[in-house]
Parts: sequence; C-alpha cells; structure tokens
Amino acid sequence: MLEKPVWRMRQRRLFPTGDVLPIAVLVACLSACQPPPELATVEPGEAFSGGATSVAKSDSNAFSMPSANLSPSRRMEFFVGNGFFRNPWKPASAQASTRDGLGPLFNTDTCQGCHIKDGRGHPPGNLPGPAVSMLVRLSIPPSASDALLLQHRGVVPEPTYGGQLQDAALPGHRPEGQIRIEYSEIPVQFSDRSQISVRKPSLSIEQLGYGPMPPDTLFSPRIAPPMIGLGLLEAIDDADIHANAQRQAATSRRVRGKVNLVWDESRGQTVIGRFGWKAGQPSLNQQNAHALAGDMGLTSRLSDRDDCTSRQPDCIGAASGGTPEVSNQILASILFYTRNLAVPMRRQVDNPQVLLGKALFHQAGCAACHVPSYVTGQAAEPELSRQKIFPYTDLLLHDMGNELADGRSEYLADGNQWRTPPLWGIGLTSQVNGHTQFLHDGRARNLMEAIVWHGGEARGSRNAVLMFDQAEREALLAFLNSL
Repeated sequence: MLEKPVWRMRQRRLFPTGDVLPIAVLVACLSACQPPPELATVEPGEAFSGGATSVAKSDSNAFSMPSANLSPSRRMEFFVGNGFFRNPWKPASAQASTRDGLGPLFNTDTCQGCHIKDGRGHPPGNLPGPAVSMLVRLSIPPSASDALLLQHRGVVPEPTYGGQLQDAALPGHRPEGQIRIEYSEIPVQFSDRSQISVRKPSLSIEQLGYGPMPPDTLFSPRIAPPMIGLGLLEAIDDADIHANAQRQAATSRRVRGKVNLVWDESRGQTVIGRFGWKAGQPSLNQQNAHALAGDMGLTSRLSDRDDCTSRQPDCIGAASGGTPEVSNQILASILFYTRNLAVPMRRQVDNPQVLLGKALFHQAGCAACHVPSYVTGQAAEPELSRQKIFPYTDLLLHDMGNELADGRSEYLADGNQWRTPPLWGIGLTSQVNGHTQFLHDGRARNLMEAIVWHGGEARGSRNAVLMFDQAEREALLAFLNSL
C-alpha cells in the first residue's frame, strides 16, 4: 500500500516586505562604493585558481584531472582511487570481492553516480525512479535528552528512515521512498525593467516503504556538489577561516558569517566544519566515509554502520560484504583521489568584459562572503601545501533568507544558514555536466537566477545586482563564467 506524500515545501514570497531597498538608497550606495581601480586588473597568479595544482582543461573532463604537480608515481595512485570512485559496487555475495556490500538500501551504486564526471548533480526529472544525484536529508527536532547525539552527529535522525532518504534498494527490499519536485514560476524585474522568471520548488516524498514519518520531520533536499579542489580547501588554515568571521563582524552590519563546529570522529573532538552544504563535516576522509555509508550502504572504519534503522529489520539482517566493507586501503585510495582532483585554470582572465565583471562583483559586495584567495597551510599531501589559490569562499555559514531555508539545523548551522560554496570552476558546469542548475537544491537554472535567490545576509548584494543594467549584468556573468 502506497503512503501519501508526508511533506511539501511551503510557498513563500520571493521578496518579503521591506527586503528590497528603495532605488534612491541603492543608487547612493553604489555611487559611494565604487571599487578601487586595481580590482579591474589581473592579479599575480589569478589565472591559476588552484595554484601549481591547476590544469589547463575546459572540456567535459575538466573536473576529472589529477593535480598538475603530482609526480608520475603519484598520478598512478590517483588513478587507482579513480577506479574505486568511478566503478560500481555490487551486492554482497558468497564469492570474496574487494567491491561488494552495496545496500541493501542506497541512493546510487557508485560515487560517480552522484558526482557525475566529478561535477555537480541536478534535481530529478519528471520520470519516476531514484533521484540519483540529489538526496534528501532527514531529521527530527531534538529534545533535551539528545545533547550527546547532537554533539556527535549534529542532528537527530528520523527514527524509521534514518538521516537520509534512500530511494533505491536491492531486489527483495523496498526503497524508502521517492522524491518528487514540482515548480512554480515567479517573475523578477530588474531596474531597467527587463525581467526574468525564477522557479520555486515544492518537494514531496512519495511511496514511503516503511510507514509514515512524524509530522515534525525536517527535510533538506541537496544536489551533489563538484569535487574539484577539495584537498586545497582542507589545507586552508583554521586561523584564516576564523579571520573571515572576525573581519565580517568588524566591517559589516549585515554580513556576519559563522564557523560551524562539528565532531571529528578520528580525533574525538569538536573542530571546524568545512565540507557539505552546511559545513557539517570536518575532513574529506570523514565526508567520504559518511557518503559511502549513507549513499551506498557501505561500512568502513570511520562509519561502521550504514543508515539502516531498528525499524528496518530486513535491512539490518542483509548479507554483509565484510567487516568493514570498504577496507582501509580502499578508503585511503578514495581519499587520495578526492584530495587531488585539480581545479581548472581560469579562462579569459584579462578580457576587458571579465575584468569589468570582476570589479562589479566586488562593488556589489559579493566578495565579502565569496572571499577570492588564500595561501594554503601545511597540507596532508605535499603538492597542496603553500599554494596561492582562488576558491571564492569563506567556508562560513550565512543566513541566506527564508526563501532558501530548509528549516533544518546541523550542528551550529540553523535552518536558514548555508556554507558559502566555492565558485572556482562554476563556469564549466555546462561543459562538464550538461546543465546549469545551481544552489543547494538545483532550483536556479542559471547563474543569474542563483544570484536573484540570494536573501538574508546576501540581499544587499542581490539588490545591487538588480540595479545593474544589461551590459553590467553581462559583464558580471562573464566574470563568473571565467572562474
């Protein structure tokens, strides 16, 4: 018997009352905040977004290359990890295998299934079946007795379905449910009276396989982010991330980024969160281990159980691919691969339109959160150490407004807060993945729609862009597409 949908996103106005500044105020602000001339110049090393690791690649394989400064032997190690990341895992069987133990409940059978060509996922289409490169996080509001669970996991999982909806299953098992997304169109007008339409998602969970969820269940749909440059982000010093928060607090009344503090399972302590849409993971190794467990039902030394719950006895009793199913050697290979996926070099970095767009990016205040550059610290991989990089992120949490809110807390991130995503490589999304769907749930069909959805701490920057004329908007997009 099929369950009816248990949750549907509430509709809200795109621009709540008082959200858009009066035109006169914006004009005065933009006039007083003209960028310094040096912002319209090429900075030393700016074309090499990932420093010496950068690759001159801009085709469909642009996100799948090893760091340019890897030695031949280290490149071989990279491609070993690539094999475990790309090739499918199989169900447990009586025959010993290094790649079995999939499921029985899962989202995909390969890492590459979500991170398509190591790039960006997308929302599901209109056809029934697994969403593949989008998943839905699940949790319930915590009680006073959940303090230890919150310290170690950041959320309280939904009691029947766990922390993540798994919409695929092995034969003989029922998927947990299916994701359905419908959209409504909302018109948005620029100051020159030109207009675009943005799409508002409404998400439903249908065909629940194990009974209803509590009415206060919290949901967060999320597409798979790109994999490039993750080892470089891991190598940014903690002090630089804290400095971003301190600088914003000292210089802005509106932009106040916050460090997420999360549980590091290897170190047994709370540290800075860097990875995931809400910066809920401290390291790539832990991020990988949790993805293997949640997305594919594979255990490892860092995650010794998959997402089966006590209310899913068939899942718990399913055959195992070993203890653990992902060996330490395989986990290390996947870690090396994910640390060393190179960032592509910038294109047309000295193009006059791109340089104008760069100046407008700063003028609108976008660089307050999308901090352009860092020098990495001492990294786990020597090739990633002491690199001047240009990721365009502060790795902090920001309130992005009610319209982008999922209402779901994760460690210190509240229901309105998201980590600033890096922008490097964003202009190659179409070449690599064949689409331009952005933001955490893929609602934005292009970069301008993504900008228009910015609210909360970012609404001043969004409103500034709404004041740009067509030539300025085109320059801003040219700059973003050069990254």
